[in-house]
Amino acid sequence: MRVLDSVLASLSLAGVSYGFAPTTHRTSKTTARNMFTGIVEEMGTVVNLEERDDMTLWDGSKGKGTELTVEGKVVLDGAYLGCSICVNGVCLTATELEGESFKVGLAPETLRRTYLGDLKSGDSVNLERASEIGGRNSGHFVQGHVDGVGSIIDRWVDEDSLFFKVKVAPELLRYIVPKGFVAIDGTSLTVCEVDSRVDESWFTFMLVEYTQKKIIIPGKDVGGLLNIEVDVLGKYSESALAAIMPRIEELEAKVQSLEEKLAEAEAK
Repeated sequence: MRVLDSVLASLSLAGVSYGFAPTTHRTSKTTARNMFTGIVEEMGTVVNLEERDDMTLWDGSKGKGTELTVEGKVVLDGAYLGCSICVNGVCLTATELEGESFKVGLAPETLRRTYLGDLKSGDSVNLERASEIGGRNSGHFVQGHVDGVGSIIDRWVDEDSLFFKVKVAPELLRYIVPKGFVAIDGTSLTVCEVDSRVDESWFTFMLVEYTQKKIIIPGKDVGGLLNIEVDVLGKYSESALAAIMPRIEELEAKVQSLEEKLAEAEAK
């Protein structure tokens, strides 16, 4: 029970850490939101990706940075400056809203962890607004915090389903299990198979006919890159277990010692 309580407590803390939206809204709709679901709302289009040296920092000084401009429609309904929009699985902050486009900044950590720095004008991207607090979740809890990039090593068609085989680093694969959740380019998907052998390190997933037409993944061939976010529940569970393992090992050592003393007493 303590393990479960620890996991639930961690999830509770994670849920509130994102806070609430500012009160300045672009529309009158309720926009208090938190996290994502992995259900892509639309495919947007990259307008521009540029390096800038005039980004205003907290103290008024200027710094260098990367800015991405994306065209979208659905995700701009209820959008406001500072709101979170998921772009190909990455939670980004809207810094400018104009017409049917928005701008976001790409931090160095984002560029290291994802392939967003490789985007170019005209590329399609998966877009999702942060989910309504207390609303339905038809996918799973997606933070928009990409863990790493995977590479497509095979793809094939099985009747109306499209399968992909993706190679990832072993440190990511440890959190990917058959029939578990994984967010791929921001899309909540179910894992089919996993091969954790060091020289393999891949997993597969499939897209049903409806999903194929709603996201960007079918347009990627072998060698294409995918943003991967593993199920956060697995990481919280591992963290909770790691916290109590020393105590379990200590108890096991005490039990073993008692058993040895009991055996010695019986032998006398």
